[in-house]
Amino acid sequence: QVQVVESGGGLVQAGGSLRLSCVASERVSSLPVMGWYRQTPGNQRELVATITSGGVTNYEESVKGRFTISRDGARNTVYLHANSLNPEDTAVYYCNVHFRGLEYWGKGTLVTVAS
Repeated sequence: QVQVVESGGGLVQAGGSLRLSCVASERVSSLPVMGWYRQTPGNQRELVATITSGGVTNYEESVKGRFTISRDGARNTVYLHANSLNPEDTAVYYCNVHFRGLEYWGKGTLVTVAS
């Protein structure tokens, strides 16, 4: 079983930036896919960005050019650098990792963007 713990959420003004972090209990090199999802009340969880063990990234259309996903193997951490935030980015952000055919989720970190 893999534990993942997110941090870095908070309240930010529109146009501001945050860096979300997700620490995994397994080495990043052993996790074929790591990603960030977000969810707002009454809506399904949606993909924000993913990164593979080979460094291939994928982004949801509305965050392209504003968000960047990256990994730090030495710290077993995946980051989401979120810039130019707007109120529509307000959500609980969840970290997701794949390991040995299963998916593991963190408990989420709340991002609130004030207009």
